[in-house]
Amino acid sequence: MALRNFLPLVFAVVFTCECAAASKPHVISFGRWTSAKWPNATGEKLLDLRVRSLLVDARLKEYTTGTPHELTDRLFVVRRVFRINDALPAEAASHWQWQRGSWLLVDRLTGRVSQLNLPEFDPFYSTASWYRDYVAYCGLSDDGKKLYAIVAQVGRHKPILKKDVGEPGGDDDPDSECPPPAWERRPIRVTFVPDVEQKVVFTIRSRVVDVVNDAEEAEE
Repeated sequence: MALRNFLPLVFAVVFTCECAAASKPHVISFGRWTSAKWPNATGEKLLDLRVRSLLVDARLKEYTTGTPHELTDRLFVVRRVFRINDALPAEAASHWQWQRGSWLLVDRLTGRVSQLNLPEFDPFYSTASWYRDYVAYCGLSDDGKKLYAIVAQVGRHKPILKKDVGEPGGDDDPDSECPPPAWERRPIRVTFVPDVEQKVVFTIRSRVVDVVNDAEEAEE
């Protein structure tokens, strides 16, 4: 009888402890900014890069650069950077080199940090412009011969917009394919300017993208 009365109490205590552990909030923070160098497209020139660590519960998860973008009160995105070993097989010592990566999705509730898969996003040439959970950028084909205007949405595997806007024209500097696309609200619009003679405007309506031509733009 005593054992039967004691077991429910043990189960209640264990269940309470598990619930308390599961509901424990995670602490997401950033470390201090540090200055670093990373190479241009040819590797012949070193560029300035500001880097800081991303910490979850005081443990290092990733290194980041730039300003985070808040998607919701729970989720945010931030640009990833990492170090890669650039040493040749014949070189005994490691040669660590900073590189920019894609974007990270951070969940404040679960503490999970995951990498976003942005189609045709080039870590060197593409410049992401965020609005809500949409991201717009100029992407490059795998062979580097085509330039695309791309709009993606977090949580969707395929982009909601992928339009061929010509050939790449960037130089050896980062973010040189096109300026950051410009967003507008009501209606939700995004404008790409791949070059000085080209301007393409897209309107997003319930995950459907319409092209706004120059005539419509002029009338407004």
